[in-house]
Amino acid sequence: MASRANVEKQPEQQGDQAEPQPRSVRVVILALMIAMLLAMLDNMIVGTAMPTIVGDLGGLEHLSWVVTAYTLATAASTPIWGKLGDMYGRKGIFLTSIVIFLIGSVLSGMAQDMGQLIGFRAIQGLGAGGLMVGVMAIIGELVPPRERGKYQGMMAAVMAVAMIGGPLVGGAITDHLGWRWSFYINLPLGAVALAMVTAVLHLPRKERTKARIDYLGAGLLTVGITSIVLMTTWGGTEYAWDSAVIMELIAVGVAALTGFFFVETKAAEPIMPLHIFRSRNFTLMSVIGFLAGFVMFGAVLFLPLFQQSVQGASATNSGLLLLPMLLSMLVVSMIAGRVTTNTGKYRLFPIIGGGLMMAGLFLLSTMDTETSRTTSGLYMAVLGAGMGFLMQVTMLVAQNSVELKDMGVASSGATLFRTLGSSFGVAIMGALFTGRVQDEMAARGGSQITEHSAQLDAASLAKLPDPVREAYEFAVASGTHAAFLLGAAVAVVGFLAAFFVKEVPLRGAGPAAAAERTADKVAETV
Repeated sequence: MASRANVEKQPEQQGDQAEPQPRSVRVVILALMIAMLLAMLDNMIVGTAMPTIVGDLGGLEHLSWVVTAYTLATAASTPIWGKLGDMYGRKGIFLTSIVIFLIGSVLSGMAQDMGQLIGFRAIQGLGAGGLMVGVMAIIGELVPPRERGKYQGMMAAVMAVAMIGGPLVGGAITDHLGWRWSFYINLPLGAVALAMVTAVLHLPRKERTKARIDYLGAGLLTVGITSIVLMTTWGGTEYAWDSAVIMELIAVGVAALTGFFFVETKAAEPIMPLHIFRSRNFTLMSVIGFLAGFVMFGAVLFLPLFQQSVQGASATNSGLLLLPMLLSMLVVSMIAGRVTTNTGKYRLFPIIGGGLMMAGLFLLSTMDTETSRTTSGLYMAVLGAGMGFLMQVTMLVAQNSVELKDMGVASSGATLFRTLGSSFGVAIMGALFTGRVQDEMAARGGSQITEHSAQLDAASLAKLPDPVREAYEFAVASGTHAAFLLGAAVAVVGFLAAFFVKEVPLRGAGPAAAAERTADKVAETV
């Protein structure tokens, strides 16, 4: 009965949704895409500049923390930003996240040692958590789900631009302006986003809630997420998987998340309302999003490594190596978005996407030292098509599964699960890859380079004796085979989960569409 009561309030809430003119929506979406580009470009640009940063600041032993601090702060703050937007209004909270991100960027560019840089990167990460959630939640409030497919291509294009352009821009900036400008470059983009959002974004006035922020829930969730990210980041690299540190992180994470779920059942304004998981579609999209993140970021990590180490490609244009996958993802995402808008149907897309993702990963697992770049490009295109069917539809269906008042937590929940999936994917696939490479190198007499086996580029390989180089190429091919085969197995779960998605009509604009959908919402929730 509780779920029915919640649903029956929906028409009134949906009726409050603003219906901006199409032109103003396009301008707002452009501003949001610039903000989204800020968050996505940052790690790509900074990653390219890292060797120069270490050469200037020193602190090589703390190098990984420059990325880890940013990732941790982003993941931990994501659900909090989403809830704050629901409680206090999305525009102000979103603008705040942009300002924090820009402050972190300026401070990072001014860092005088590695300790300062790590701390300032954490500030930057706090802002980045709000950027991604804010973009998704504002789009969710501005654009009815039925119309949102029109903008899927823009989001996919931003992702492609970040992955391809990030390393190129980072290299050019570092070579010609210095590494500090890899952070300062965020300022003009951020200023444009701030000005445009302030001027053109108009959302319905939100009545200020009198409920207190769920500080205890936020704290427990932060500890839980931090433990998970550190466990997946350190496991198999800094510490053995069965070490005391990793076991302690697992214990702390389980305890914190258990306490979090208990607190959320009692809180007046829970940071992550558990009732949203009563929706079958929202829960399934969270699972599929986690698995998509697991697979995609693992692929982004290992595909350039395979092409550089086995196929002799240059590391300079590492973003271009992913072009077949990204272009395929972009085209399919645009087509799927248009079909969704025109027909209102979407259930088939997660099924097709899961099947293509599974097939693409299996094909990639068959690559060996004889595989040509054309063949690997075709395999990547299959994987990219699968991701194109999945990347945006998971957020679309997740947002369509909740009331408007929970749009922020739904967006942050979907984003968080994808982030955690990527963390697990990189860690588990990476551990499997490294173990296989080390075993093969030891078996083929190349153990002298085993400890650095995941760090050799084409130029370094060319200097090795032929038997050692061939052994390493075979070892990397064997490692990527194992990693992608694991990815294919994980994708099977997503493929099967997609069959349970229920075709709930997408909301249109205005109260009539919301009222028409109420009965379907009740059935889907129950």
